[in-house]
Amino acid sequence: MKGGEDQGFTRRALLGTLGGLGAAAGLGSAEAAWAQQHGGHGPQGSGQGQKAAALSCAEQFEAVVREGYAFGMAFAADRNGYPGPRHILELKTELRLTADQEAKVAALMHAMLSDSRPKGARLLEAEGRLERLYADGVADEANVRAAVAEVERARSELRLVHLLIHLRTRDLLTREQREAYHKIQWGTTTG
Repeated sequence: MKGGEDQGFTRRALLGTLGGLGAAAGLGSAEAAWAQQHGGHGPQGSGQGQKAAALSCAEQFEAVVREGYAFGMAFAADRNGYPGPRHILELKTELRLTADQEAKVAALMHAMLSDSRPKGARLLEAEGRLERLYADGVADEANVRAAVAEVERARSELRLVHLLIHLRTRDLLTREQREAYHKIQWGTTTG
C-alpha cells in the first residue's frame, strides 16, 4: 500500500479506530459490540461500511508503522505519565521545553526512528507472509501457527522500542512538564 504517515493523524483518531471498527463505521451499538467480540467482524449482512473501516484501519496501521511510529503500541506508557518524544516535540511550546531538553528529545526521536523503522518493516513483512498463506490457499494449522509466531515476535520487538523510549523521554521532563503534557493529552494531571 502506498502513502506516508498522515501528519494529521491524532490520538483521538486512533482511539476512534481502535474503539471498535463497527462503531467507527456508524453501526448500531449491538453491531458494534458484536464486532468487538468477534475480532472486528459484524453479523451477517452488516454491510460494506465495516469492511471499509477495517481496510482504512489496516492502511493507517501500515503507513504509521512504516514511518516508525507506534500506532497505539505505547498507550500503556503514555496514559500513565510516560510520554514519547514525538508528542513532546509537538507540544514543545506548551510544555516550555528548554533548548537542551528539545535537543535531547529530538535525539531520542531520531534514535527511536532509526530502530523502529526496520523493526516496523519486519512486522509488515511478517503480516504480509501471513496474509499470503490465506491468499494463496495454502494456510494450514502448522504454517499459520508459525506465521503468527513470527508476526508477534516482530510486533513485540517494535513495541519494546516504543515503550522503552517513553521511559527515557519521561526522564528528560520536569514533574510540571509531565503534568502539563498529561493534562493536554489526556485531560488530567495524573502522570
